[in-house]
Amino acid sequence: MEWLAMARHGESVGNVAWREAETQRLEEIDIGLRDPDVPLSETGRRQAEALGRRLAAMPPDERPTVVYSSPYVRAAETARIALAELDDLPVRYDERLRDRENGALYALTWRGITARFPEEAARKRLTGKFYYRPPGGESWADVALRLRSVLAEIQREHPDGRVLVVAHDAVVVLTRYIVERLSEKELLEIERTLVPNASLTLWARKDGELRLVTSNSTEHLDAADLPA
Repeated sequence: MEWLAMARHGESVGNVAWREAETQRLEEIDIGLRDPDVPLSETGRRQAEALGRRLAAMPPDERPTVVYSSPYVRAAETARIALAELDDLPVRYDERLRDRENGALYALTWRGITARFPEEAARKRLTGKFYYRPPGGESWADVALRLRSVLAEIQREHPDGRVLVVAHDAVVVLTRYIVERLSEKELLEIERTLVPNASLTLWARKDGELRLVTSNSTEHLDAADLPA
C-alpha cells in the first residue's frame, strides 16, 4: 500500500457512560445496548466531521482511495460522517475490524469485575492483558489473529492503494503491533497511552515497507476546538 491509516471512531455514548461510571465508582456502565449498537454522542459526530475536513484538505492525489470500517454503529457512523466531505467514497464493512469482545465482562468496570468475578480478575492478573480471554470473549491475541487476516486481504486487493480504516482503539493499537512487528512488551507500553476518539494513525510505504508517520494525531480536533 502507498499508505495505511487507522482512525478511531468519534466519542460514543458508551465512552460517556464509561467516564461517568468511573467518576461515580460504579460496577457497571449504564448503557442498555449491545456493543455493536452503541452510537456516537453529539461530540462524537462533530469529531467525525472534523476528521472529514482533515481528509478533504489533503491534495486529491493523496486522499484515501478505499475505506474499510468496523460494522459497529459508532465506527460506521464515523466513517459515514467523515466521508461526506469526500464525495461519499464507498465504505467496505468487515466484521474482522470489530472491537474486542469482552463476553461476560461486557459493561463492567474493573471494580465490577473484581466484585462479581474475582476469579477472573485473578486469572487476568496471572495471564496478563495480551493473552487473557474473558468468558465468552476474546484476548488481544485473538483480535490480532483476525486483524492479520483482514490486513493481508486488504494488501492483496489494494497493493498501491491509500487505505483508511475506521475502527476501535484496540484495533488501532494491535495494527501497530502487526505492522511494526512489535513485541508483547512493546505493545503493552504503547497501549498505556489512550488512543483518542477520532484520532488518526498513519503508516506510509518506504523502502518497500509501511513505516509509522504519525500516531494518535488530533490536530483536526484541536483546530475545531473539540476534545480528543
